[in-house]
Amino acid sequence: MPELQAGRIVRSRAGRDKDGFFVVMRVEGDFAWLCDGKTRPLLRPKKKRLRHLGLTDGFIQKDAIRSDKQLRGLLKAYHA
Repeated sequence: MPELQAGRIVRSRAGRDKDGFFVVMRVEGDFAWLCDGKTRPLLRPKKKRLRHLGLTDGFIQKDAIRSDKQLRGLLKAYHA
């Protein structure tokens, strides 16, 4: 499984957002900043510990994300 980096799609394994899918916006030490376009829009990312995240094989070019609506559409496939 690839390492955690900006643009990686992850699944929350703990907390209120457990089982939710997010895109990693950036990684700082033991924390990642996540967005999903709904509860966590691009302008207000969530800070979460790396140990509470499960990696997926999905990847989105971070620079290609232009809006929260577009981000929700891209993550919709993972909620199936």
